[in-house]
Amino acid sequence: MRSFLFIPGDSERKLAKAYASGADVVILDLEDSVSFERKGAARGLVAEATRDAPVKVAIRVNAIGSGMMEEDLAAVMAAAPAMIVVPKTETGADVTRVAAMLAVHEAENGLDDGSTEILAIATETAGALFGLGTYRGASPRLTAMAWGAEDLSSALGATRVREADGRLTHPYEMARTLCLAGAVAADAAPIDTVYPDFRDEAGFLATCAAAAADGFLGKLAIHPAQVGPINAAFTPSDAAVTHATRVVAAFDAEPGAGVVSLDGAMLDRPHLLNAQRLLARAARLQAG
Repeated sequence: MRSFLFIPGDSERKLAKAYASGADVVILDLEDSVSFERKGAARGLVAEATRDAPVKVAIRVNAIGSGMMEEDLAAVMAAAPAMIVVPKTETGADVTRVAAMLAVHEAENGLDDGSTEILAIATETAGALFGLGTYRGASPRLTAMAWGAEDLSSALGATRVREADGRLTHPYEMARTLCLAGAVAADAAPIDTVYPDFRDEAGFLATCAAAAADGFLGKLAIHPAQVGPINAAFTPSDAAVTHATRVVAAFDAEPGAGVVSLDGAMLDRPHLLNAQRLLARAARLQAG
């Protein structure tokens, strides 16, 4: 899963483009992009759009503290979404609580137990920054964790998220790093946040490249035009696959060695583990 494209849950017009965008996951949103007055109508549209969807569908429900999550799940779980996106989580306990709710809805709708994955958006409140080390073991459903800057900036009362040159200001750089580490510690895929200015191609491409280099495995998108670049940025290149294959072969040629030489560089076990992870990810993407 590299690209996660958000679509407002009450916008039938945008669905066809979303499904044809090439996104690995289309997220139908019931939270921020849908007004309170439209929540009910959006639930029905989202449930209908999820049934027999041609791509993997996730549904972002309203936050636990909103009082609307249970109503969201009751309306959409019969459509068997592949994933539920949980906003404003603060600790792993929130994921455990949602996982229990999903188990009930799966049983009520004849779905396989554990079939619904969870993506937690884990940095949207001030308190959430202190809980990013608590997600390990929260639930086997937790397959991805993303960070978000917009809600966090509102929570902190900030007037900017980025510097004039596009770099994140310190609070959001910290949130990004903590989410990356927390996701890896929880054995969940770390997913980079949205880039709101979809017309700023250069800035967007730079954030994709930086996120992939830092260890993120995918990125949230708000426009279909962002999907292709995201998929490209988070797909291991042919050169990277070739190098990783050579690293593995070098270690295979010297069983038991802790250090090997390749192209004049000394490589140790962390290099081998990174190469094996890259090859496994490339194989999964190729298999579809």
